[in-house]
Amino acid sequence: MQYIPYGKQLIDQDDINAVVKALKAPLITTGPKAKEFEKNLCKYTGAKYSIVVSNGTAALHLASLTLLDIGDKVLTTPNSFLATANAILYAKAKPVFIDIQADGNIDLDLCEERIKKDPTIKAIYAVAFSGNPVDQKKLKHIREVYDVKVLEDCAHAIGSEYEGVKAGSCINSDCTIFSFHPVKHMTTGEGGAITTNNKELYEKIILLRNHGMQYNKDIAPWYYDMIALGFNYRITDIQCALGISQLSKLDKNVVRRRTLAQQYDEALRKNTFIFPLYPYDGKSSYHLYVVRIDFQNIKISKIDLFKKLLEYNIGTMVHYIPINKQPYYIELGYGNEDTPTMDKYYEEVLSLPMYYSLSDEEQNYILSSLHEIVK
Repeated sequence: MQYIPYGKQLIDQDDINAVVKALKAPLITTGPKAKEFEKNLCKYTGAKYSIVVSNGTAALHLASLTLLDIGDKVLTTPNSFLATANAILYAKAKPVFIDIQADGNIDLDLCEERIKKDPTIKAIYAVAFSGNPVDQKKLKHIREVYDVKVLEDCAHAIGSEYEGVKAGSCINSDCTIFSFHPVKHMTTGEGGAITTNNKELYEKIILLRNHGMQYNKDIAPWYYDMIALGFNYRITDIQCALGISQLSKLDKNVVRRRTLAQQYDEALRKNTFIFPLYPYDGKSSYHLYVVRIDFQNIKISKIDLFKKLLEYNIGTMVHYIPINKQPYYIELGYGNEDTPTMDKYYEEVLSLPMYYSLSDEEQNYILSSLHEIVK
């Protein structure tokens, strides 16, 4: 069996044709394709406004600069990529790490308890881990009762839906961010987006995306004013042409991932030592398929299992190392938070291959190899 990675992009001839056409256009930086991509994202998610940017981290950075003030305390999860918490630091605010639920998402009940104890909490950064949307009813309750700002980090979750609330709709949040990295459901090579229903927030982000400058043709045809300290977080029309093409196939991609998830679930149903992070319920868009493994009762360690699967040409990954346990965060005074669920989670989990073009044959090989090694 050829090497099976844990994740992989889907690029077809339509994508290639779209990029080639964009390369031949007069304008290849942020231009008409960027605007078209933003319009299509709004149509897909149901949000009023969309801003496409150079990557998911840029989306988090710009959103944080518009949502947060210096010194704000922000509840967030240790179970995410570094960028989620780093963006809070970029805005000179303070991450406050809250334990996770059994499904890998931030525990919103613990968030509410923390806000009750500390009314100076200003925001929640809720990550839809692995594509599994956070509880929208709880999110709505916390936002309305405690008047905190909410950012939904849906870098994993485009295409997911929670009881009619689509990821990126911002019905229960101030804004949502997406990532279009190649291992995600859709890609622009590198890229990201922010959606929101708040016009003021949208206008601030648009300003900061392009050096904090705006044109002032009343003075002269060439004239521009820099009115804020912005960044060059623009995305090219070449990338946006790819994004438009990819977005048109997103639902098909999600359907396949959900089918694979159901097949994984069914195959693991009778296994005593390996089980899904959460059972299939039709909500998750399955950027990742995470399993928990009872390493205490099998004769192989997590590291050795990881290496052994590589010998079988199967790529896996661990999502994630707790952010608060990273050396940089420890130097800032983090690392001793009360996060027993996260600590146990990290000891047990492994992400199995999950992507559109993963064949049933490859999936069966993964499962049989995993069972053979563990047995």
